[in-house]
Amino acid sequence: MGLFGEKRGDEPGYEDKEALSGFGGYQPSDSPGYTPSPELNAPVQPTPEPQKSAKQPMSRSGRRAMYGLFATLGVIAVAALANNGSDRSSSGSTPTTRTPVVYTPSPRVVAPPVTEGWQSVAGADGQVAYDVPPNWAPKPGTVHGWEKSALVPGISMFSSAFVGEGYCPAVKGSRIGGSGLTTVKLPDAPAAAAKALNDLAVSAYNPDDGPLSAKILAEPAQAAEFTLGTGKKVPASIVVAEVTLAQTGPCVPKRALVGVQAVDMGDASAALLVYSDSDEQGSADRELILKILKTYRGVPEADRKTITPPPSTLR
Repeated sequence: MGLFGEKRGDEPGYEDKEALSGFGGYQPSDSPGYTPSPELNAPVQPTPEPQKSAKQPMSRSGRRAMYGLFATLGVIAVAALANNGSDRSSSGSTPTTRTPVVYTPSPRVVAPPVTEGWQSVAGADGQVAYDVPPNWAPKPGTVHGWEKSALVPGISMFSSAFVGEGYCPAVKGSRIGGSGLTTVKLPDAPAAAAKALNDLAVSAYNPDDGPLSAKILAEPAQAAEFTLGTGKKVPASIVVAEVTLAQTGPCVPKRALVGVQAVDMGDASAALLVYSDSDEQGSADRELILKILKTYRGVPEADRKTITPPPSTLR
């Protein structure tokens, strides 16, 4: 989206690194820790060797420890939801350089879409998924977000998808919109949806150095249902907001839309977030954002399939 390039000069407002282990994005300043419940037995994905940060140097062992924490947190958080829930939180990783990294992917689990003609984005070893339209690019191994600062709360999302990548030649890393999963440390789904929406809208659509000028107009929360992999339905909450931006610049939108579906996991909530600039070719309107949100679901074990993607070059 256009605003990303306004956050760090010629750098995008976030860094993301596509890797099957789910690493990349940014390093938040308050990454939480946790003690996994033994009954989860969630698989931990392998950790690729990260690159050196251009802004916050960190030892290789320190980066690996942080990346491993993020992978465990992200996988367990969503796996817990798909298996009736437990409190887990996600963290992030250091910014990466633009040097290409060639890696050999590990096997990962995919799930079939439930929307005809759409694509599925699976998370937590295929235990949960959501669908995106055919013009979106699913990147289930990518973590992305906005770093916390003195003015903005920051947010990270994993099991990502994007639309309109590179649509603005004037802004490196520009994207019209995207989506991803996160966890919110609130046990109430409507409150968690409202917090996730505010964290994303404030962090993505305001400049780092202020002022916080974007206007966020949220609709009343909608009651929804999340279907677990077992077929059981549990309460969820959906909220959508329109964001009006005050600043101007290359590819900065005048308006944007943000939507969230949150599901109560017991001590925390899991959420799917979708955001898009408005009035760009290929952007998502309110109806499309709602349609994406309502595909968020648990995946039956019989529908999960393990694949080995081809090697890829990342930037």
